[in-house]
Amino acid sequence: MLTIDRLMDGVRALKAPVVVGIDPVYERIPLAHRKDAGEGIGGAVRALESFSYDIVDAVAGIVPAVKPQMGFFECYGSDGVRAFERVSAYAHEHGLLVIEDAKRNDIGSTARAYAEGHLGTVAVRDGRARSSYGADFLTVSPYEGAEGLDPFVEVAKREGKGIFVLVKTSNAGSLAVQGARTEEGDTVYETLARYVDAAGEGTVGSSGYSGIGAVVGATYPEQASRLRSLMPRSLFLVPGYGAQGAGAKEVVPCFNDDGLGALVNSSRGIIYAYEKTCGAGCTREEYRDATRHAAESMRDDIYRTLVGHCRSMSYR
Repeated sequence: MLTIDRLMDGVRALKAPVVVGIDPVYERIPLAHRKDAGEGIGGAVRALESFSYDIVDAVAGIVPAVKPQMGFFECYGSDGVRAFERVSAYAHEHGLLVIEDAKRNDIGSTARAYAEGHLGTVAVRDGRARSSYGADFLTVSPYEGAEGLDPFVEVAKREGKGIFVLVKTSNAGSLAVQGARTEEGDTVYETLARYVDAAGEGTVGSSGYSGIGAVVGATYPEQASRLRSLMPRSLFLVPGYGAQGAGAKEVVPCFNDDGLGALVNSSRGIIYAYEKTCGAGCTREEYRDATRHAAESMRDDIYRTLVGHCRSMSYR
């Protein structure tokens, strides 16, 4: 089964078109995760890892996927990258799909190396192809154009996996580049949307959606509505809900009338919800309870809003 169909099945079954981002900042991790982790980089990484495991434990069965952000692990060097791999494997063991938020890009053979490493397989001495990171989806930067995107598309198609191209991001300064006009009169984000829609041909699964998706921020609902019309078969990964200021009504333009087509992300609003309830001195059980409650609240908020706005909601 294509990964996009597995994801859509999970959204329907859980009534949860949402994903929880795993963005572990050491200084914000509860003391319960830090106190016995040890000193130095190794200790910090162990704390990040146990924190991330508790996130997975809390949200499994509530949402269909998690989105670990590579930067928060990668900053700790090789120890952090290995922890990222273990956290991703742990998520898979608990039935969650993994969207690796790494925003990779390059051209030619280097782009293919990134694509094979994160989505595909790599060669080893015995001649067999081995999976390295093994993510289900990968975020990809489009700055270098089709030369940088095509290798990721090709590997995703071959492996039955997916990518999310940065089309219209949620940050305040994004319009300076993404809203610029091309010689043809389109914005950059409209040009990228047309690429994504065309690249998705041949990857549309039984769910009706393509594995070649787009990052579209909830903080720009007008642009999101335009992009929804340009990419009707593409899944949107939607940042901006919660901590960045967008609410459930702002994400509605990212969806189709069937209540599908988008996966709304929240990271800080969920994984640091404990700061408003039990505080830094909470136990790990209390931390998981706070995280679980925040994830359920987000899921229910998004779902109720979609039921009220989508005329052909397909998973009531």
